[in-house]
Order: sequence, then structure tokens, then C-alpha cells
Amino acid sequence: MSKDFTITSHGLEKLKAEFHDLKEVRLKEIAQKLKEARELGDLSENAEYEEAKNEQAFVSGRVQELEQMIKHARVISDNKNCTKVDVGCKVTISINGEKETYAIVGSAESDPVNGFISSDSPMGRALVGAKIGDKVKVTAPAGQIEYKIVSID
Repeated sequence: MSKDFTITSHGLEKLKAEFHDLKEVRLKEIAQKLKEARELGDLSENAEYEEAKNEQAFVSGRVQELEQMIKHARVISDNKNCTKVDVGCKVTISINGEKETYAIVGSAESDPVNGFISSDSPMGRALVGAKIGDKVKVTAPAGQIEYKIVSID
């Protein structure tokens, strides 16, 4: 990851907390597991050792990924005056009379089930730049869906 990416300050703090936990806690726990597994003898047929090595590789990879994400994060202001939909804004949309509210976030914070839509997703791309009252169309597997922008916070 060499390019900057957009993230909220809350999202960056979550990444930093995960990074700290993995680097300072999990890797030390895995090192202890490896030590204990080595003490069991023959490493070629030692399932505990193999499992710990795989876990160490996965966690180390995630630590490196988080380190790059933190290094290249471009934090957006949490106190934006949102007159149009952008990263860091909450947008309420209407579809067939039903309202839904989403926070527009960077890709690292995306969690659609909990209302966090990535600005890089098809829905996020359609919403970004829209103003209250605008209608936007999103292409979905079932066809195009039209949303009306009700409010932006």
C-alpha cells in the first residue's frame, strides 16, 4: 500500500489499537506457544508448532498491513459542515418511502451491516457529491435502485 487513503480519526484510532494489540500482545503470546511447542520435541510432526507458525505468519502480515495503513492514512475532519455527501458525513436516504442512514467512510472502515458505507463502494460512489433532494441511481445485481437524499449531517 503506497497511496494515501481516507479515514476518520475514530477509524484511525481503531487501527492503532489493533496494531498495538497484535504487536504487543498477540505476537508475544504466539512466541510463547512456539517455545512450548518446540519443547515437545520433533518439529516435523508437531501440530501445535505448525499451527503456531501459521498464526505467527498471519498476525505478522496483519501487523505489516496495519503499519502501512497507519503510515499512509489521511485523516478527514470529524466536524465537517456537510452540504453535500462526502467521506465523514452521515446521509439519510429514502427508497420507496423507507429511510436509512449511513456514514460515508474510507474503505478501511467499511461495515455495511452496521451502517458504514465505503466511499469506494458502488453505493458510496453514487452518493458522494450529492446534495439534499438529489436522486442518485445505484447499479445493483438486481438492477438500478434510485435513492433520494433526505438529509446530510
